[in-house]
Amino acid sequence: MAILDKHAILEKNVTLLAIFAFLVVTIGGIVQIAPLFWLENTIEDVEGMRPYTPLELAGRDIYIREGCYVCHSQMIRPMRDEVERYGHYSLAAESQYDHPFQWGSKRTGPDLARVGGRYSDEWHIDHLRNPQSVVPESVMPKYGFLENRLIEGEYIGELMATHRMVGVPYTDDMIENARADFAAQADPDSDYDGLLERYGDKVQVRNFDRQPGITEADALVAYLQMLGTLVDFSTFTPDASR
Repeated sequence: MAILDKHAILEKNVTLLAIFAFLVVTIGGIVQIAPLFWLENTIEDVEGMRPYTPLELAGRDIYIREGCYVCHSQMIRPMRDEVERYGHYSLAAESQYDHPFQWGSKRTGPDLARVGGRYSDEWHIDHLRNPQSVVPESVMPKYGFLENRLIEGEYIGELMATHRMVGVPYTDDMIENARADFAAQADPDSDYDGLLERYGDKVQVRNFDRQPGITEADALVAYLQMLGTLVDFSTFTPDASR
């Protein structure tokens, strides 16, 4: 009873309650935050992860501009129903080059963290042009206008330099060749050896929307087709030491 009587003193005194609540929150915060100052990196390095190519980065900006993140998440939680539907749960490393990240907050449509390679380019173009033609119950608006908007990538180097300022490891070589790599990824007849050398042989090179010129649809589909394809989960083993 003595302990309960002392606790009653805190409950009846707003000032004391505020002081002790502040102390408890402060101690809890220090316990959680302080160890991070002694860690070199809080994200486990995962083989296969790389920065976005110039075309993929442009597509990601279009994805953000059109508000795709409002209805689609890019984070698979480690729950059985989500893993069975969408694939391996999301890793922190998969978002390390996202500024801002695209985890989302709701799913009017399905999660897109593993959408890369799940559908053909033609499916994606049809889906953007008329979502209801491939998913009758979809409430997604039509984005066919993306096929009519040509993009030159004249500012893609500056965009990459900006991302480098916040930690994305774009090299001087990547930035200097940004516009050439931007054009090469959408043209299978181009000399894209330099693109593969800079970003790896998993980079997908083709005319994504099957139209002449590079369109916003090309960039967006290139971005979507890359999502979830960089990490080989058949060989991935979590680092138990972290």
